[in-house]
Amino acid sequence: MSLEVSDLTVHYRTLRGDVHALDGVGFSLADGEIMGLAGESGSGKSTLGKSLIRMDARMKHVRGTVRLDGEELPVGDQAAMAPFRYHKVSLIPQYAMSALNPTRRIGRMIAELLESRGVRFTSVRGELHRRLDLVGLSAEVLKRYPIELSGGMKQRVVMVLSTLLDPSLLIADEVTSALDVSTQRAVSEALVEFRDRGYLTGMIFVTHDISLVYQIADTIMVMYAGKPVEKAPARSVVEAPRHPYTRMLISSLPEVGVTYTEQRLAGIPGSPPGLLDPPKGCRFKDRCPLAFAKCEEEPPFVEVDRGHWAACWKAG
Repeated sequence: MSLEVSDLTVHYRTLRGDVHALDGVGFSLADGEIMGLAGESGSGKSTLGKSLIRMDARMKHVRGTVRLDGEELPVGDQAAMAPFRYHKVSLIPQYAMSALNPTRRIGRMIAELLESRGVRFTSVRGELHRRLDLVGLSAEVLKRYPIELSGGMKQRVVMVLSTLLDPSLLIADEVTSALDVSTQRAVSEALVEFRDRGYLTGMIFVTHDISLVYQIADTIMVMYAGKPVEKAPARSVVEAPRHPYTRMLISSLPEVGVTYTEQRLAGIPGSPPGLLDPPKGCRFKDRCPLAFAKCEEEPPFVEVDRGHWAACWKAG
């Protein structure tokens, strides 16, 4: 699998005008790669994920292309994307635990979704049971209603369902945000095992938790105000970030074994810019301690070291 995203620009229609949620996003994903997608709330992480499968009718595709396995996806057309969903591109949505239909037993719900994709439930029943067993669930859950399952069990059901047709690309959108720490780890490790077993080829793991994504991702891309600001191998992003925003984001996280009795953790001062009318130049400049006159011009997202991309005039 290879994923190539070029100049992807997506707006949301609102009564006050178009929100520039994504603006000229470009990146690639290699065969077998798990890419963590990190950043503050409102940075465009979830929008990027949903735009690759076209799951939100409010989206307005302005420009840009998405190529998966050498084929261009019709991400500007919600109806045209229908044949690709769950076959080529699949999604574990944010708040997936609440996405299950409370009036349907799990088994019936899965059968209805498969049949809507042109797949007979009987043809994949054996594989469904194997994958449920892999994530620690018995086939008995298929007879239950969602309300009878714990949050972690519902999340694992959705994870199995989203990967049952072996998609090339899986988008996992904040799949651990409502889970306790031990369940977060179990779900994350199960997703990596799904990749290793070939149930999916590549994955974009959307999260606000860099410490979690660092443990499972091959690369991390950091977004800010609708644009990517840095992408590199996970270790490089965490241990040697090149963009000021990434450095400040990581430095605001507590370290294991360190007490903060004498020094308080510092957040990033200020707020992200509004995206109804985005500012010119670098969108982080008003919060950046390194900002200078050239930041009035937009910095390109370029390779500053082998495999390490950044959008900052001082990152070279």
